[in-house]
Amino acid sequence: MKIGIIGANGRTGSRVLTEAKNRGHELTAIVRNASKITDASIDILEKDIFSLTKKDVAELDVLVDAFSAPVEESDNHWKAIDHLIAILNGMTSPRLIVVGGAASSFVDDKGTRVLDTPSFKEAPYYATGAAQAIQLDHLRQDATFDWTFISPAGLFEPGERTGTYATGTDELIVDANGNSYISMEDYAIALIDEAENAKHIRARFTVGQR
Repeated sequence: MKIGIIGANGRTGSRVLTEAKNRGHELTAIVRNASKITDASIDILEKDIFSLTKKDVAELDVLVDAFSAPVEESDNHWKAIDHLIAILNGMTSPRLIVVGGAASSFVDDKGTRVLDTPSFKEAPYYATGAAQAIQLDHLRQDATFDWTFISPAGLFEPGERTGTYATGTDELIVDANGNSYISMEDYAIALIDEAENAKHIRARFTVGQR
């Protein structure tokens, strides 16, 4: 499978890149600085996400959006999705898989989002979470191509590759103690599993540890 990864040198993107490479996929790293990818077996497209064109991605089977922006530029998350929607609408491939945030996940059966909880509203990364929730809204409203949005657990950071994970539809995944966690390594497994098996077409799903 031909997989392009936007932000392939980032914290999540680099782990997705490693997981995909270890499974034998044909990879293109889409990065702003080509010097940060030192593996000669990986094709590199040195471009900003906002400069990508239909031609750049036309030969891919899957395009992974692992783009990230600093908190002060949080709106670039949804602006980047809008750009991808604009270039991918009307195309039959690639399928887009977005590294989403946890903010749009539900914490109860009433549809309360993480974003709407008092503690999250006071968090320094609220703007990022809000922008990532907008990403999902725009995909649902405007995308006419195949896409998948994967929301991680509340605590999402580098860690151990355990090889296991649990999934949900819209709910935040929590363990027996009420903790919500997934390592970026296990998240990468879930993402490449989805790329290979296509179980959530034009939908969001959540990932975490039980």
